[in-house]
Amino acid sequence: MEKNQMEKNQTLVTEFILAGFSSFPNLQAILFVLFFLMYIITMMGNLLIMALVGVDRTLHVPMYLFLFALSFSETWYSLVIIPKMLRDLLAKSKTISFAGCATQMFLFHGLGGTNCLILTVMGYDRYLAICKPLHYTVLMNRQVILGLVAFSWTVGFLISLSQTVLVFRLPFCGSNTIKHFLCHLRAVVRVACTDDGTTEVIISDISICGLSASLLFIIFTYVFIISTIISITSTQGRQKAFSTCTSHLTVVIVHYGFAAIVYLRPNTQGALNNDTLMSIPYTIITPLLSPIIFTLRNKEIKGALRTAISKKLLTLKI
Repeated sequence: MEKNQMEKNQTLVTEFILAGFSSFPNLQAILFVLFFLMYIITMMGNLLIMALVGVDRTLHVPMYLFLFALSFSETWYSLVIIPKMLRDLLAKSKTISFAGCATQMFLFHGLGGTNCLILTVMGYDRYLAICKPLHYTVLMNRQVILGLVAFSWTVGFLISLSQTVLVFRLPFCGSNTIKHFLCHLRAVVRVACTDDGTTEVIISDISICGLSASLLFIIFTYVFIISTIISITSTQGRQKAFSTCTSHLTVVIVHYGFAAIVYLRPNTQGALNNDTLMSIPYTIITPLLSPIIFTLRNKEIKGALRTAISKKLLTLKI
């Protein structure tokens, strides 16, 4: 009898319940409409940027090729999270299979890491453009661009793979209710049937180290960028140089500011219980703001958009 009870207690989990918004049953319809509208705007913004960079040859320069790569990555980032979240807001059954949870975790954190690294190489691109203008075309050619984008994707997904493997090597045999709207690392670790906190510490340290390293590199590049801009004697020259960085710098502040809320908080139970609300800015608002900032604060993107609209109107008249 005792043996049968132990075997029952050790039944392996085959699916999880994503209970992130279950605490707000009366708000789920409103949240669905709100998040759906934000999702549509996010997708349209990223697709617009990719289309403009793809068709307008004047935008075939490193800065906008990196922007294309960022928009492409953020499009898939939103696809991994939001459709499932929207479905769960309306569905009675909010389950996800064991394999589906592992896949979502791998893709979510891989794409998130890729976004961070692309923002980092965009900072490096601005550093070369402003601080090394005479050597810029040599140092930042097509091969280098492709190499940096490939590096961002490879490192982002290698880090994610290591974290996902660490999480899913744990035994899951008890509660299968995840207090989140997605298979987030720390939320999934909390439902593992083990009291060993080593894995949670390791995955948190990996996330913190990755975010800190990329942010410090961006800060380091902007120290040189700002010092170079200050040394420019012409006021117009200073304004022109800084205007090429404002969109990127704004997105970096938004991206890393929201990421810090999620990843740099202590691993206490109270903090983890608020993960659903705290993750909304990083997972939904950041991808929404990024294309808006790059579109509204960039003269070349707005110029390319006006040109595209003018050509379309001319075609319709003909």
